[in-house]
Amino acid sequence: MTMEGSPEGFFEPRLMEYSDSNKKTSQAKCCSPSLKIFIGVLAFCYFSKSLTGAYTKSTITQIERRFEIPSSTVGIIDGSFEMGNLLVITVVSYFGAKFHRPKIIGAGVLLMGIGTLVMALPHFIMDRYKYDTAAAHTNDVDNFTVRSTCSSDTQNTVQQLVSGCQKGEEESSPTWVIVLLGNIIRGIGEASIGPLGMSFIDDYAHPENSAFYIGCLHTLGVIGPIFGYSLGSLCAIIYVDIGFVNRESVNITPQDSRWVGAWWLGYVVSGLLTLLAALPLWFLPRALPENPQTYEIDNPSKQHKHTPSITEIAKDFGPSLKRLLTNKIYLLYLVSNVVVFNAFAIFITYTPKYLEQQFGQSASKTNFLIGVTSIPPVALGMFLSGWIMKRFKLDLLGSARMSFFTAIAALFITIPYFALSCENTDVAGVTVPYQGSVEVHNISSDVLTSCNADCGCPDFQWDPVCGQNGVTYISPCHAGCSSTRGTGQNMTFHDCACVQSWGMSAGNSSAVLGQCSRESRCTRMFYIYLALQSLAFFVYCLGTVPFFIISLRIVDPELKSLSMGVLLLVLRVLGGIPAPIYFGALIDSTCVKWGLKKCGGRGACRMYDTETLRFLFLGLVSCLRVLGYILLWGAITQINRKVQNDKRMSKDKELQEPVLYDPEQQKTLK
Repeated sequence: MTMEGSPEGFFEPRLMEYSDSNKKTSQAKCCSPSLKIFIGVLAFCYFSKSLTGAYTKSTITQIERRFEIPSSTVGIIDGSFEMGNLLVITVVSYFGAKFHRPKIIGAGVLLMGIGTLVMALPHFIMDRYKYDTAAAHTNDVDNFTVRSTCSSDTQNTVQQLVSGCQKGEEESSPTWVIVLLGNIIRGIGEASIGPLGMSFIDDYAHPENSAFYIGCLHTLGVIGPIFGYSLGSLCAIIYVDIGFVNRESVNITPQDSRWVGAWWLGYVVSGLLTLLAALPLWFLPRALPENPQTYEIDNPSKQHKHTPSITEIAKDFGPSLKRLLTNKIYLLYLVSNVVVFNAFAIFITYTPKYLEQQFGQSASKTNFLIGVTSIPPVALGMFLSGWIMKRFKLDLLGSARMSFFTAIAALFITIPYFALSCENTDVAGVTVPYQGSVEVHNISSDVLTSCNADCGCPDFQWDPVCGQNGVTYISPCHAGCSSTRGTGQNMTFHDCACVQSWGMSAGNSSAVLGQCSRESRCTRMFYIYLALQSLAFFVYCLGTVPFFIISLRIVDPELKSLSMGVLLLVLRVLGGIPAPIYFGALIDSTCVKWGLKKCGGRGACRMYDTETLRFLFLGLVSCLRVLGYILLWGAITQINRKVQNDKRMSKDKELQEPVLYDPEQQKTLK
């Protein structure tokens, strides 16, 4: 159907009425082994790419700590996937549709595997991870450890560290750029999977089965994040330098804000799996002969003995893009999805970090529970989404309404999130003062006070201890502790002057390694949050397949791949790239205690203002979703208007057609 035959580029799905011959063709196509093999192979590709994507989200905190970078920089790393994708997605989605689509998808998946392995490379070229700790009996400048009790030796150790920096000693290198480059390569490779894969299925599947197949495809793809978050949980509990460092010598636990898990290990596993997924695609045919009409279109050499050159195809690119961008319904639908995708990118990227900070959970536990509680409802919702469309034979308008109302229902389910919060941990000099309950206003000047003024505590250190008064101190030195007992993680600190300043007796003025535990109700709220999140994901994903079907059916048939490509391109340029970066900067603004590098400069944030973080995270995501849904309702209104106009024009045309005189019919009537 051309633009002239369909005003505004509006394309109504193919009619659902078929002759007997069409039914036979439909049944053959439905049961096509070649199509099933392609869907199975493509589902494996979706599985591997979604596994890597989920694993990347789960390692945000680990990467931030390992490279001592702020959340805004981590946001750039996360957005680099979208940067790579947008470089080629429009070209691939248009030109790729004219050539051997399975092989082009296979080349992209191969590139994804290479990029994933590159992301793990910094671990093998960097020095071992070093952190400052008070649990060592001797001062070791090279390993960046400090005995941070209040004694005359502390100042000498700090002077040695500063002296080493003055000699040009470098503490770290910007090797995180390699992770960014690897993620860009991943994005370039992924560009071919969505547009070419879904358009290939839609070309060769029966119209009623197309939505169901796409739903099954995404359902199988959603299984990937279950393994991705589970892999992230497993790697987060393994120390980063496993195999190179004796685990017993590590004096911090996975709950510590200095802990870094084996973030690189998951990239090696998922990279190899992605390379394996690319192989079968190279052996699939260019087209499926079960559909002779489409087969001839995809194989013009079989019909006209002429294959169009790249130049000839390129000449039609500009007009095709113009036809697409002058489709008012498509543009309104595009803008609405850009706004919603900003909220989606923020939510998916920073949910693990939000749960860790808000409810005091470890990265390992958070990643595992996200995987096992949220992903199955997503998979079920996507499957039912395709099944509902097939069962009730929803047309374009029905698909749009289903997508809208499921999104609104999911939004209402998330409203209780605002009531689920935990107060900040009491940290002396950061959230509470050293001797009372008066609010702290000037953090930088209050971390040193009369009880630790003579200790010479290093500014760069974050080695929290929990005093018997229930208050966390930045380090044993900042707690004014003058003696120690035990070794390693069992070390305790005694005669802590700052603990005594709270009115504690000398016998009750000790401290132990680690932050004080959160209140017990935080754990209950954490599980309630996960339950609501699972329900919201399920309801929202009921509209997933309609989302893709709308983008395919509101344009001309020959523009399906290009429409998907442009949609994904714009979503990445205006949503996937900027959202993690600007929200990462907003998260940085809520930091109340920054980690400092021993040679100067700001490292990763150690502690956030959870109240401000909660309203920023939930408030911004909710506002963006509401705005996006208002725009989506506008698109649905335009679709409804177009459908009604087309029906009215069709009816008027039937009434205006002359009735032909049929002598036989007249005889019968007489």
